[in-house]
Amino acid sequence: MPRLLTDEAVLPGLIFGLHFDGRGRALLLETGADLPPLDAAAGFVWLHVDLVDARLHGSVEAGRLGPPRLAAAIFARDGHQRVVVDGAEFGLVVADRERDFAGALSDEPTGRLHCVLGQGYLVSGRRHATACAEAARDAALAGLTVTSPARLLELFVGHVVQAMEAGAVRMSEELDAIEDRILDGAGADDTGPLAPIRRRAVRLRRQVAGLGAVFHRLEAETDDDGDALPEAVMTMAARVVQRIDSLDRDMGVLAERSRLLQDEIAGRTAAQTNRQLFTLSILTSLFLPPTLVTGVFGMNSKGLFLADFENGSTIALGIGALSSLAVFLVIRRLGVAGRRG
Repeated sequence: MPRLLTDEAVLPGLIFGLHFDGRGRALLLETGADLPPLDAAAGFVWLHVDLVDARLHGSVEAGRLGPPRLAAAIFARDGHQRVVVDGAEFGLVVADRERDFAGALSDEPTGRLHCVLGQGYLVSGRRHATACAEAARDAALAGLTVTSPARLLELFVGHVVQAMEAGAVRMSEELDAIEDRILDGAGADDTGPLAPIRRRAVRLRRQVAGLGAVFHRLEAETDDDGDALPEAVMTMAARVVQRIDSLDRDMGVLAERSRLLQDEIAGRTAAQTNRQLFTLSILTSLFLPPTLVTGVFGMNSKGLFLADFENGSTIALGIGALSSLAVFLVIRRLGVAGRRG
């Protein structure tokens, strides 16, 4: 919800907050209202904060955003995707799409969403405007029931994965069109449209690989007897891992298809170049004997053949033509000309 610049939230850097009751229904926390405790018995609290706010450091040290050490590790400036588990609580950094001032979303998940989760709370933060937190907030306020912080985190990741899946579908359609053009022979030597697709596929796969590593690590941590993560987190991690692994396979197929198409275009271009060089070589061979003949008869020396003969030029031209014909017959005899087929 938009608020005036003069409005001051109870928690410095707070963008918005939601309280979910025991049945998973969301209630937007009003600006200036007291925040419910993070260990509330009924439901859970979701706080979304701006990590650029310098005052947030004091809230982290005071434990208002979760365990101080865990929150400090997750809300640090380090932007690589990671997960940190601390007993029954954990934090992670995942990829998200950035949103500009006009509201347009980036095609690639270059942004980062930082989250700290506990039994009764989820605190998320970002340094640049991102998409999944706002999308989850709008869905919750529209009536979507969210029964646990783990389910809310799954909504975050699901929104990112869905955007990457849509991007993969678009790239697959573009590759289909390029493949059809190559098979039809139209623009078979044009690699211009293929290079951006391959670049996007490689970049998206890197993001998917990082996201998958986070939840594979979280799934492995849930099997560790030293940690006491809730059952909902274990179930959520297993579902997310399956979906990310499926997307990773799809992105691998796209990257492989784009590479194979690029190799196909390179092969067709090389074949076309070879055909042109073959034609040029045949023409060069045919014109070499006439060149020799004209060179001989062009010498300014005494005793030149046919120099005093009335039809000497005609005979010289005939010798040049016959020499070309002889070379052509030799080429046909050797079967060199038939290799073009």
